[in-house]
Amino acid sequence: MSLIERIYPDPIPEIHPLPEYLVTDQRAEWYAETKEALQVPWMGVVMMAYSHYPRFFSELWRGLKPLCESRQFVEACHELRKTVERLTVDLNPRSLITELGQMGYGNREINNIRDLNTIFSHGNQPYVVISAITRHLLEIGDMNADVRAEAFEGRHAPDLHVPFVLMEEHHVDRQTKEVYLDIKSKLQLPFVNTDYRAFARWPSYFALAWKDLSSCLETSAYESICQTCHNQIANLAAQDLPNPGELSSEALRYAANADGDLGEVIQVCRLFNWLLPGLITNVALLRHQLDAV
Repeated sequence: MSLIERIYPDPIPEIHPLPEYLVTDQRAEWYAETKEALQVPWMGVVMMAYSHYPRFFSELWRGLKPLCESRQFVEACHELRKTVERLTVDLNPRSLITELGQMGYGNREINNIRDLNTIFSHGNQPYVVISAITRHLLEIGDMNADVRAEAFEGRHAPDLHVPFVLMEEHHVDRQTKEVYLDIKSKLQLPFVNTDYRAFARWPSYFALAWKDLSSCLETSAYESICQTCHNQIANLAAQDLPNPGELSSEALRYAANADGDLGEVIQVCRLFNWLLPGLITNVALLRHQLDAV
């Protein structure tokens, strides 16, 4: 059985994510359907970037939608989250509760940050699994031949209502802009993920949290967690998940070629397949920082 490998794309491909407030017509429908199927309040940058290639995205989402709405997919995402949150405890993240209190943060504000983290801790998992499935289909071949899947009934997302405010780079002050530059440098990325822009709504919290988190990034223990996450999603894509939408490698590659350049699409897929395990690891670390002392 062949599995996708953890590969850092070099050079980093150019991506073309279109913000939600700018989309219209078919692309707006895709964004709405994606958020509804995944039960998330935001369109991940990975899916925004994929939708730049309309024939490719149309075929991908046609096949992914029934899978994303299945019990097997939801349970796989839940298990992935459990794995990462369990492993990141061993990195010994420092609790920030006392220091935040000294800075003036009350329980209500800290709970608001926890709630936002809960939303990302739930919602990032389907995006990272999707990234593995997409890359597997383009580079390796077909998924599990079993097309049977049981629909998930009801709601699996957290029942939380947190203002979803994104601090874009042109919004922030000098200190937060420096944090953003540090994020891009240390993560070797040309953009700042949605999660970080949302946490930066509390700039003094986020500067403190990122400083502590970033000290883990270059350790072998941190990379081991990212690799474990990658291995788990690679197996999901290859054999552990059903394929109720009957996605095929041939059809998806054909659609990507119809948009112009299969190699370009593959590099974009490699970028997100590489970065998303790190993102969910980082969000887990941020979550542990908010554990009670």
